[in-house]
Amino acid sequence: QVRLVESGGGLVQAGGSLSLSCAASGRTFSGYPMGWFRQAPGQEREFVAGMTWSGGSTEYADSVKGRFTISRDRAGKTMFLQMNALKPEDTATYYCAADGARRSAGASKSASAYDYWGQGTQVTVSS
Repeated sequence: QVRLVESGGGLVQAGGSLSLSCAASGRTFSGYPMGWFRQAPGQEREFVAGMTWSGGSTEYADSVKGRFTISRDRAGKTMFLQMNALKPEDTATYYCAADGARRSAGASKSASAYDYWGQGTQVTVSS
């Protein structure tokens, strides 16, 4: 059974930092793109960041560019999201996602491109 499990969420003051992790089990996603999405209450799930397996290509939402950094290990088992200079509008449930079908593809900004999803981890930024 394939699972993605996020960790690292929590409560932080504005301007602070958090680091999220996403651990994959059941298969490796080496060679496949992975990404982070978030969803705030009453809002649609939105793309945050994504990257190819090699890390040679990354994509970020305009709202997080310069503040968030996505990375992953070479084994394709763990992905990370370093979040700095957090703002109250970053408050959301953060989900990691893996595209298990499009090997060597770029990271899509569309949620429909991802086959596997974690259960989400809550990030709350207080003002």
